[in-house]
Amino acid sequence: MAATAPRPRTTTRDPDEITRRLAAWLGTRLPGAKAVGVTVPESNGLSSETLLFDIEHPEPPVRACALRLAADPAAYTVFPVYDMPRQYRTMRVVAEQTDLPVPKPVWLEEDPGLLGAPFFVMERVEGRVPPDVMPYTYEGNWLHAASDEERERLEAATIGLLARLHDQVPSREAEFLTLPGGSEALRGHVTAQRAYYEWVVDGLARSPLIEDAFDRLEELWPRDPGTPVLNWGDARIGNVVYDGFEPAAVLDWEMAALAPREVDLGWTVYLHRFFQDLTVAFGQRGLPDFLRRDRVEARYAELTGHTPRDMDFHTLYAALRHAIVMLRIAYRQAHFGEVAVPADPDTLILHHGRLRAMVQGSYWD
Repeated sequence: MAATAPRPRTTTRDPDEITRRLAAWLGTRLPGAKAVGVTVPESNGLSSETLLFDIEHPEPPVRACALRLAADPAAYTVFPVYDMPRQYRTMRVVAEQTDLPVPKPVWLEEDPGLLGAPFFVMERVEGRVPPDVMPYTYEGNWLHAASDEERERLEAATIGLLARLHDQVPSREAEFLTLPGGSEALRGHVTAQRAYYEWVVDGLARSPLIEDAFDRLEELWPRDPGTPVLNWGDARIGNVVYDGFEPAAVLDWEMAALAPREVDLGWTVYLHRFFQDLTVAFGQRGLPDFLRRDRVEARYAELTGHTPRDMDFHTLYAALRHAIVMLRIAYRQAHFGEVAVPADPDTLILHHGRLRAMVQGSYWD
């Protein structure tokens, strides 16, 4: 998930203890193996945690590894459930059914007693990732410094990932990602988000803006949501490792679901606009011609033959989903004494002004 500085607390775990336990566990999976160079990346997410290490062994399944560990239950988690087997299975399906560059899944460990939560290990792919903090739309990072032609290459290749994912995975292979709560996939997806919001505000101040956004979704509801496909879920360039300007690894499948194509597309368009709007608000130009909604929609249609529909609905839905996550993160910061909860909880949502404009129908004017 996307974040902005300062970064809130994400764990209460002891890194030295985690390293010791990891070394012991690895020896049971690959006798004689050692975990060396264990590190926690600076870009560690706000949800699941990541550890990087190398395997020292004559015949390792992979040499360089990344371990995804379910969130620390003591750290006021972002999501109520962390289904690591579901993520692992999703990555295997994508690896088997598509030509997307998905890191090789190596091991799944469901016993929470070993590292404090279930986890899986995958191959670590080297490259560079567009930063979230400070966002790639700000000056001073490799993507902002690239030429327009280089960014266009990256944009085209990234939309190509979505097109191939949606086209190449047979629906039957992704049925395990169907969300309960509706007779069709989009209704189930939105119902799950309503349940997530209720969990976030349980015992805390509710968000009138988020509730208005849910009401507006009903007014904009698509007449034909379309055939569901496997959605990446957190479909944004910050979850791709690039070799130059070409995707080398597609990461972070915890929000994967069976849903209409436009759910992914709306998220891609909106998450860039979130960073772009933030950058402009702080007095920089940002990257106004990068990942523009019209270009994303046109390129996707050209690649798939499917013209995106109801994108006002889907970009609003993306902004709403992001708002719920941001509200949860803000309440977690309050839980750890990092911020105070204001009288108006809507102001905890960094993009509350833009979300309100979307609800009112004036954002894309």
